[in-house]
Amino acid sequence: MKNNKWLKKVLPAAVVFGMSAQAGAAITLYDKDDTSFSVDGLLNTFLVSSETKTATTKTNQSRVMMGFLPNYIGFNFSKDVDGLKVGARSSFWVTINDSDRFRGTGPTGGLGRGDALGTETGIDVRQFYATVGSSWGEVLVGKDFALFSRSNIMNDEMLLGYGQTSTVGADTGNVSFGNIGTGYLYPFPVSQITYRSPKSGGFQVAVGAMDPNKSSATSEESTPRLEAEATFAGEFDGGSYMAWLGGMTQSSEAAGGGSKIDSNGVSYGVNVKVAGLSVTASGFDAEGVGLAGLGHVITADTKVDGYLVQGSYSFGNERLVASYGENKGGTTVGGSELDLENSAIAWFHKINANLQLVAEYDKSETKTTEVSSIAVGAVLTY
Repeated sequence: MKNNKWLKKVLPAAVVFGMSAQAGAAITLYDKDDTSFSVDGLLNTFLVSSETKTATTKTNQSRVMMGFLPNYIGFNFSKDVDGLKVGARSSFWVTINDSDRFRGTGPTGGLGRGDALGTETGIDVRQFYATVGSSWGEVLVGKDFALFSRSNIMNDEMLLGYGQTSTVGADTGNVSFGNIGTGYLYPFPVSQITYRSPKSGGFQVAVGAMDPNKSSATSEESTPRLEAEATFAGEFDGGSYMAWLGGMTQSSEAAGGGSKIDSNGVSYGVNVKVAGLSVTASGFDAEGVGLAGLGHVITADTKVDGYLVQGSYSFGNERLVASYGENKGGTTVGGSELDLENSAIAWFHKINANLQLVAEYDKSETKTTEVSSIAVGAVLTY
């Protein structure tokens, strides 16, 4: 799979969320008079050694990089007032991967823009929303991760690890891709108005109107992108379970009544935990979505599906994970340029409630390229 220029541009806005599922508890800074304010964050760094092989070449690369998740800091606010619970969240994400990276020559043959001159770390705001809730449920307004494929990625057992780099190149200046492109599509952060029902017997529904995606600079979108997700969770003697089903639809028409691209998709999955064992299986089927697992970039005639199966076992301070995922599809009838698979194993060692060490091996393959990587690192959450 080729490392497209547009992919490099959107990567700082990609990958990933679901932090609340695996990060440490937030630190409460203020809690008084029915008002609270807290902060949470994640910092991670990996030493990565990779080997990329094609039929004619072999390239080895070592890097010190972030893992699948960028480093971030988040701020949370909540207040009970007049029978309503109002809240807000803002989170800011940064990369550590972009210092002193060679980017080619400049227009006069010298250093290219930003080459070897320090960092160009940007702040990426992925969440900036308000919520209003009561017994009838909750409404979210603002920017947050989308609903389609949300639980697929949130329940990835490798979320705090490194992941595959075939999609972006082993020497990327941005994050790795985790299992994006090898099992699920990425639910881009997007402006939205979303309603979540109260949980009833473990069942909850979320429905949202999302800012639509354009197929060209002049395309017309007469309706917003619609997304929904239903989840069902519960417990049984010695274990727990969760199942989910999501979907999305939107249309983008060329200006002046030209060709129209319809984007549609369904995502699904189930997770079962018994004692220290956790088994997860998830998948999706979509059309008119982005290349390389970027589900909110519209591409004409793209048809792609994928699945991810994982098992983990936790004992004491250790968690062992085995993972396999793949995407299949293309941008033409019978096309296969989106075919990509990734096999991975990982060991997570918990030092304490906030710190853990990670060792991971990934092997991702297309019809023409094989990338193997070994990553060892540390993840701090608070």
